[in-house]
Amino acid sequence: MRPQQFDLIVFDWDGTLFDSTAVITRSIQAAAVDLGLAQPSHAQASYVIGLGLQEALAYAVPELSPDRYPELGQRYRHHYLAAQHQVTLFDGVLDLLAALKARHHWLAVATGKSRRGLDEVLDVDSLRGVFDGTRTADETAGKPNPQMLNELMREFAVEPERTLMIGDTTHDLQLARNAGTASVGVSYGAHDHGSFGEFAPLHVAHSVRELHDWLIKNA
Repeated sequence: MRPQQFDLIVFDWDGTLFDSTAVITRSIQAAAVDLGLAQPSHAQASYVIGLGLQEALAYAVPELSPDRYPELGQRYRHHYLAAQHQVTLFDGVLDLLAALKARHHWLAVATGKSRRGLDEVLDVDSLRGVFDGTRTADETAGKPNPQMLNELMREFAVEPERTLMIGDTTHDLQLARNAGTASVGVSYGAHDHGSFGEFAPLHVAHSVRELHDWLIKNA
């Protein structure tokens, strides 16, 4: 059975499937304070979610010398790991993924997380075997560089017009545009959905339930 419109559906992870936005934001803020720097604003810290760690820290703490990025990254990971037990999938995500698998879509993840970080969160019974492919910023290139999507499309021999990118940030939507694919935004993650318009997503979902219903009808 060929899916209605999209063969390959690619999800961002943090803020789209995984309710981690608040923990990431607080971890970036705490890491900066640990190094004696001014605490980034909530807007600064949340804006970088979805980028690779290096790019994210450079934006959130622009006054920091690049030679101290590894130190800041270590402090970020310390705070994130200490709080990661608080983080779970958004309600309804497993049902959404199961419904798409039943329709024979290929499912993938394109994320700013590291390979190690993504593998850790995917290593649970409920997610094993769900995703057909994954790409992380440290093994390809950070968003909005299209390399992640380009590699996934080549892996499954899927054309851009048969690929859909779903994410909660402008980085995700720009990634889709740069790769020539369609996109859908979600408003419950890191970025204000008021900034999504210039990227012309097919839809902006305000809950996982709404995303589920739109995909079943339109994907």
